[in-house]
Amino acid sequence: MRSGVIAQKVGMTRVYNDAGEHIPVTVLRLENCQVVGQRTEEKNGYTAVQLGAGQSKVKNTNKAQRGQFAAANVEPKAKLVEFRVSTDNLIDVGAELTASHFVAGQLVDVTGTSSGKGFAGAMKRHNFGGLRATHGVSVSHRSHGSTGNNQDPGKVWKGKRMAGHMGQTRITTQNLEVVSTDEGRGLILVKGAVPGSKGSWIVVRDAVKSGTPESAPRPAGIRAAANEGAE
Repeated sequence: MRSGVIAQKVGMTRVYNDAGEHIPVTVLRLENCQVVGQRTEEKNGYTAVQLGAGQSKVKNTNKAQRGQFAAANVEPKAKLVEFRVSTDNLIDVGAELTASHFVAGQLVDVTGTSSGKGFAGAMKRHNFGGLRATHGVSVSHRSHGSTGNNQDPGKVWKGKRMAGHMGQTRITTQNLEVVSTDEGRGLILVKGAVPGSKGSWIVVRDAVKSGTPESAPRPAGIRAAANEGAE
């Protein structure tokens, strides 16, 4: 099991394949995605790597994290995510991951926070059909209808689908195809839509249901300079 990466959503565009067909893709950019910590079975009871991405001002970083970044000899990061990995896929602290961590054609799972849409009615939020257009219905055509029960149990159940806050929730989309990668510019092109607004942080992992292709680098796609420093 390999580590994932932290990327920033740039937006959507299209690319063309050899047959001239256009493919809608979401552009994800890796920016200073480095390992800032390790978790080992002996010390922590499990094996994982902690990645940081982006840049954060020192004044906006608390003292505990300043010490952690100083120990790892990396600049303060804007986003931190921990990835469970197998023992043979541990990555050295300070190593920088690149877009070559994924290969074209492989499937990935992406996780992000969906765009917030504020207060929404039941038709928009839950795809309800609404009430009838006539036959006595007036004013409340888009309402969700009855919410209660009979005398038994005589209450509204928790989780009842009603109007309320829509969006701004953690969403994972599985089995999206990596169309291509650009290590130089740190770009990953993923086929289809990715949850989140432009500029938001996206976690990209190897697809759980499809596994990791044999051609994928192990333990990770690491920038050459980081490798030389580790040696």
